[in-house]
Formats: sequence, structure tokens, C-alpha cells
Amino acid sequence: MEPVCVCSPRENYLKKIRGFYHDDGMIKVITGVRRGGKSRLMQCIAEELRAEGVDDERIVFFGLDRYGYRSVKTPGQLEALVGPLLAVSGTKYLFIDEVQNVGGFEDVLNGLRTEGGFSIFIIGSNSYLLSGELATKLTGRCIEFEMQTLDFGECCQMKRFLGLPVNPNPVAEFDAYILEGGFPKAMDYPRLADKRVYVAAVIQEIFEKDIRRRVKIKNVSVFNQVRDYVINNFGATTSLANIQSDLESRQGVKVKRGTLARYLQILEDAKIVSRCARFDLRSRKSLRGEQKYYLADLGFHFALNTDDRIDYGPVLENIVYRYALAQGCKVSVGRVGKLECDFILRNPEMGYAYVQVAMTIMADRATEEREYRPFTQIKDDYPKYLLTRSDPIQQRDGIIHANIPEFMQEGRAF
Repeated sequence: MEPVCVCSPRENYLKKIRGFYHDDGMIKVITGVRRGGKSRLMQCIAEELRAEGVDDERIVFFGLDRYGYRSVKTPGQLEALVGPLLAVSGTKYLFIDEVQNVGGFEDVLNGLRTEGGFSIFIIGSNSYLLSGELATKLTGRCIEFEMQTLDFGECCQMKRFLGLPVNPNPVAEFDAYILEGGFPKAMDYPRLADKRVYVAAVIQEIFEKDIRRRVKIKNVSVFNQVRDYVINNFGATTSLANIQSDLESRQGVKVKRGTLARYLQILEDAKIVSRCARFDLRSRKSLRGEQKYYLADLGFHFALNTDDRIDYGPVLENIVYRYALAQGCKVSVGRVGKLECDFILRNPEMGYAYVQVAMTIMADRATEEREYRPFTQIKDDYPKYLLTRSDPIQQRDGIIHANIPEFMQEGRAF
């Protein structure tokens, strides 16, 4: 029987990592947007290790952005911090939070790994951890586990765990989830307005800690306008040229193409957004210059806007996109001739699935046919899913129709 952590319902991630708990040859890298639950996941791993009988002296945490450790900035200081553990017998389980605060930490980790006796887990809030020097020095010796914020099913589990009310109407609870977002800490604040204030603070914290400390931005105002534009237009098919044109024509913001590309990459590196490229099913090639950007959490959108009206098209796409990533799927936007399939998924077992997402297919016959039509152009036998908000379930042509709230509450996989 697998151990079950009692401190957080993030079983989807724990089950991916369990097979590597005792591997002292692979560094476990946990990435994801800041405040998405990574530190709590480390606590869950430690709790499961204790349940297996691992002594506390062999489970060690260093939070390098916390009091007492913030002065650890150099490889020598990090070595001095970890050094006393060498005298402890048996496998040591070393957890380091915000390891990127130490310049040159890669050599220290590599030394500990080759020294033997250390199972190492590191956490960071940006993709620096798997780029540049780390990827070069630890190629083949590290494995990434990317965390998302709470999906709808996890959110309901977390509320029950914390003793918070869960609406028995899954659609009503789902709509509340859309407006509240999935940051775990936001559950501490009952008022929606307070949740928004918290998420806005997270955005600022990301800028200060994950962007400003890492890269130089000459014009912060323009960068923020680019950030807000992407957040407010998530889920829209776009390109560098379109974004550049819209910023100039609608907001009077002039930004060079190269600068815009750099700003978008910074937003990706900081895990604020993810870029989803388009893939043509007929040519089997990615389509250059055409992509959609999805948010790490819908809370980002509502924290920057006072309008609580829900545009279900991009919102539902964003939720399904993040859910698929959490399952370990590679995700593309699909094109079949002139038709678009919302998502093409490739799961970790190299199986494929096709997904259409719609608020409803019950508005009229034309709407229903529009959502089913891309599936008719796909000739292989991989699963096809039509996901809606709250429609009566249909049985048609072997297509799997499901409503998103129940699909996620049940933890169903693609």
C-alpha cells in the first residue's frame, strides 16, 4: 500500500516523485509558479519518509529565502551549511528551497551527488533551474517535476481537509473556483476581495524575486503593460506581430520586436504564463509564429481586473490546459485543415488524445456541430474528448463527452 500524505491533497505529484525518493544519483527538481505549493509538497515528502522509518536527523530542510539562511549566497557558504551532514550515517534527504539564490549552486549539488549518500530535492519558482548552467552541468542527473496551482478537484479536496464548506452543486463550486483561483494560501482568506489582494501581492513578489533579481528591465512600465496585455488576452491565438500591433494601436505602447520577445520569455521563465504552440495534424509539423498563452492561475487575471464576468471560452481552456499539464501531458493547439481542435495531448506513455472545450453545446444545433466537426477530420483511433461546463451527457460516434467539474473532481485522466 502506498503512503498517503496527510498534509495536502497533492497525490498527483507525490505519486510521480515516490519512485525517486531514495535515488541518490538523481537530483529531484520541483518547479512551478511562486506560492503554488512546492514547499508544502516537500513537507509531504518528508512526512512520508518519516512514515517509512527515516530518522529526523537524516531529513534536512534549508529555506534559503528564510530568516537565518538569507545570507547564504556563495557555493562556499552552501557547502559550509551542508557540510555537517557528511558525518551522519545512512542516506541523507536534503531539501533546499530557493536554491537559485546561491550563485554556482550547481557545482555544490553535483559534488554532493557524487559524494554519495544524499537524496537531493531542490525547489525554485522559475525555469532557471532547468536552463543554462544547471542543464549543462547536471545533464542526465536531474529530473523535473513541475507543479501547477490547485486544480478544481484538488481545490475541493483541500477545502474538505481544512474544514471549509464545499457547495454540493459542483457547477456553482466550479464557478467559485474560477473567480478565486487555485493558490493554496488564498484559502486562508474567506472574502473574495482579500483573495484578490493576496494574488496581486504574489504578482509583485514574482517581479521582485523571480524577475528583477535575475534580469535587467530598462522600462518597467512597458514590461508591466506587456505583462498585463498577455494576462488579459490569455487563450487567444496570437503572434509577436499581433501583440506588437495591438500594444501600439490600442495602448500607444511602442516596443521593439526583440524586446517584446524577451519580455514574453521572461514571463514564461517566471512561470506566469505558458506558451502553447499550434500543431498541424495533416503536415505533422508545428506552426511557427502561431501560439496561445495560458495563465499559471486564473487568479492573475481577476487580480488585475475589477470585472467578475467570466468569459468561459478562454477560462475553460486554461483550466483544461493546466489539468493536462499536471497529468504530465505535452499539449499543443491542433489544426486540422481549416478547423481547430482545442488541444492535442501526448501523455507520458506516448499515447495521444484530442480535446474540444466548450461552455455548452446546447445553445443550438450549429454550436453542437461546430464542436464535433474537428473530430470528424481526425482519422486515427486515439481518444477524443468533448468537455463542457454542465451539459447533459451525449453519446456520439465514440467521443467521450464529460462535464469539467465532475471530470476533475473524479481525477479522471486523459
